[in-house]
Amino acid sequence: MFRLSLTLFLFAFCSLTPLAGRAAAQDITGCKTDFVSSQFSNRLSDNHARFLGTPEQPVRVDCDEMQLFATEIEVFYREGRIVATGDVVFVSGRNRIAAERMEYDTKAKTGSFFNASGTTVLGASAEPRLEGTQEPDAFFWGEELQKIGPKKFRIIGGGFTTCVQPTPRWEVSSGSITLNLDDYALLRNAVFRVKGVPLMYLPVFYYPIQEDDRATGFLMPIYGGATLKGHTISNQFFWALGRSHDATFAHDWFSKAGQGYGAEYRYVLAPGARGEARVYALKEREVTPEQATPTLPVRPASSSYRIDGGLTQPLPGGLRAQAQADYFTSLATQQRYQQDVYRATQRQRTFGANVTGNWAEYVLSARVDQSDYFDTQNTLTRAGALPRITLSRGERAVGRTPIYFGATGEYVTLLRSASRDDVKLRDQGLTRLDFNPTVRVPFTRWPFFTVNSSVSWRGTYWTESLDATGRQIEESIGRRYFDFVARATGPVFNRIFDTPGNGFAQRWKHVIEPSLAVQRTTAIDNFNRIVPLESGTDQIVGNVTRYSYGLANRVYAKREVSREVASVTLSQSYYTDQNAARFDRNFDAGFGSVRNSKFTPVAVLARVSPTDRVQGQFRTEWDHRVRALRTLSAGGSFSNGSWFESAAGWSMRRHIPELPDFSEARATHALNASTTLRTLSNRFGTSYAFHYDFKRDYFTEQRILGYYNAQCCGVAVEWQTWNLQGVAGVAVPQDRRFNVSFTLAGIGTFSNFLGALSGQQQRR
Repeated sequence: MFRLSLTLFLFAFCSLTPLAGRAAAQDITGCKTDFVSSQFSNRLSDNHARFLGTPEQPVRVDCDEMQLFATEIEVFYREGRIVATGDVVFVSGRNRIAAERMEYDTKAKTGSFFNASGTTVLGASAEPRLEGTQEPDAFFWGEELQKIGPKKFRIIGGGFTTCVQPTPRWEVSSGSITLNLDDYALLRNAVFRVKGVPLMYLPVFYYPIQEDDRATGFLMPIYGGATLKGHTISNQFFWALGRSHDATFAHDWFSKAGQGYGAEYRYVLAPGARGEARVYALKEREVTPEQATPTLPVRPASSSYRIDGGLTQPLPGGLRAQAQADYFTSLATQQRYQQDVYRATQRQRTFGANVTGNWAEYVLSARVDQSDYFDTQNTLTRAGALPRITLSRGERAVGRTPIYFGATGEYVTLLRSASRDDVKLRDQGLTRLDFNPTVRVPFTRWPFFTVNSSVSWRGTYWTESLDATGRQIEESIGRRYFDFVARATGPVFNRIFDTPGNGFAQRWKHVIEPSLAVQRTTAIDNFNRIVPLESGTDQIVGNVTRYSYGLANRVYAKREVSREVASVTLSQSYYTDQNAARFDRNFDAGFGSVRNSKFTPVAVLARVSPTDRVQGQFRTEWDHRVRALRTLSAGGSFSNGSWFESAAGWSMRRHIPELPDFSEARATHALNASTTLRTLSNRFGTSYAFHYDFKRDYFTEQRILGYYNAQCCGVAVEWQTWNLQGVAGVAVPQDRRFNVSFTLAGIGTFSNFLGALSGQQQRR
């Protein structure tokens, strides 16, 4: 009897002995490596074992990269089946599931979880600001959670949210959910709730949760309204084609105006190889006399489009290609619907492409471009080159002499025309061939005084010319002249000041730098017969000497590195022929106009940059004839690097009765500014921008944008007023617009193709 009792005691003791390592030598089928840790175990058979634990010290099972915790676990070794009950926790990578009960197949890596919930991380690269300041996690739950693949689950009678907090601010519940971790969640017959209140029924809901922060799917829509457009809804679909390229498709609906369709493609193949292209088409509906209002005039149905973008791409053989476009078919459509004030008032459209190549000192460039300008009478002026081919040889020393030689040659077919209502008014296009070799001799290279002299010969040929009456005829013409230039900089004066203990800088340097250039151009007898299409080549006046002189004052500060903190530069030119002063492009006002003086205005340019975060500049021109400032402009910006940014620009072109080119009609006076404030956590933010016309004494545009980000959702609201009364050739003199966009964690927001929400775009 005693021996039998001892035998039973030893059997029970061996069956319930705490295990510090593997429970048995037998492997679990389907696991390359496995490990079981438990306080007590019960070996029921060679194939079946039960492991017991407590809530404080649960049973742990490791199978490859999977970890399982529960208060009771049964293992069927040969079948590769695990049954767990009581506080079940399943961990695989960054995914975690909690359940009351679980059945798991270690061979197929599938299983079922009952009364379960889980979390997954959307990706380490996800930006918290896209999640409304919430960490980029997702939370899901269900009556039954079926693991049907390595990272794929089916949820029955559950829901999904990326608002991971005790009380989610939003959630989507559904009878059937397919969840592919690191990819997407697909819900059928789903109900979208905000703070528990049903808000929307969705027959199908696709939610991206890709790990790389780029997922295909619909972006949050924008709702808005405007006097002209009526109610507006903007939707976009983002297609993540790969890590290096993506596409976006857009649709805009306007209750009064019609519908718009757009697409954008972006790619980055390598450093220096990238591009983007956008196309947007707007189909406007007809406005009948019965529908017309003061802000919505009668107009027929029409269609228009806009194309813009650019690319840069290295090519074999040392070549590089570039292209850009900013093209639209309807100026009136731009003015009616664009919410960007610059694009709405833009009267020029352009496109162009070029290929360049460098081989030692030789540079080859081939370019085609076209630029169209619409005036207030709707006259279209076109300029461009089809093509322009330039070959240049950089300066190189001739032998061992201090003489340098370089040359440039150009072939171009110039486009110049004007038309109105598709009727051509004039066509000045022609072909030009130009060759310009240069010899330069540097006389001195002292740090405080440098002198360079050069002589160049220029020969130019045009296929067309002007007759005695100024009419353009198909008769070729040639021109040849010499150009002599001497440039001197200095003597340069500088002084260094030390300020030890100064918190701003430890050393200061003041530099005074005078400069003088003398240029002599030999006679050009046929100047009046040359078709004046481009100023740098065609509008050169001969038999004239030009003196250009200036004085620069610069202040440098050095703390850790040296940097320029302030500068003031004055410059002016004198021509022996006052006709040549008309074509000096170094001055903002009056180019090509009548100028009864051999002196150009005095240009003053001042810059200040006390820190990297503060920038400012001022420019003006003083005319000695009337002793008045003709043009003035100023601008600056400030940023503290975290919660505040501000920028402003001011310009003025004065009315001067004594100068014909500064009449009242051409006078302007405007101010623009923008300010952005945000909290350090980016929970709250606002920005205000305006353009004010002092001449007309009203705001041409005001725009206010505010946003609030909760832990996992947010809202952005924008209000804009538009007032261009009195501006000639504007299709929309006044308008009021607003836009509203919501943010949900993990779903990006966007600006539509017309500039809503200040043109800010974020996509995932």
